[in-house]
Amino acid sequence: MVTDSPKKWHEKLGNTLWAYRTSKRAGTGTTPYALTFGQDAVLPMEINVSSIRIQNQFRLHGEEYIEAMRQGIEDLDVARIEALNQIQKGKKVVAQAYNKKVKLKSFKEGDLVWKAVLPLGAQLRGFGKWSPT
Repeated sequence: MVTDSPKKWHEKLGNTLWAYRTSKRAGTGTTPYALTFGQDAVLPMEINVSSIRIQNQFRLHGEEYIEAMRQGIEDLDVARIEALNQIQKGKKVVAQAYNKKVKLKSFKEGDLVWKAVLPLGAQLRGFGKWSPT
């Protein structure tokens, strides 16, 4: 950990960035690495254990592998659009949760409105730093 030896934080940075880039984000539903390169990162453990994904890649010949990579790049645009849609859905949910407490009021020119006039230096309770000056 960095707290054990704070002067060696730069040695931990590469591993930290790798972990961040290869873990799924809730907002997009995929990893930043997959959105950039079109496929999930191959972890060193997958090569040692020879996972199904690695076995399938080794079975492909040169042209088949190139075609699979090309198809992955074409599918990347679709994945990015889906990630963007998921982010927009999340923002709508947050906006709805925030806006359900907002009371809509519309004013026209000439309408009379109340203005709080307070003694110098006084603040309204409940408004904190947002109380009118």
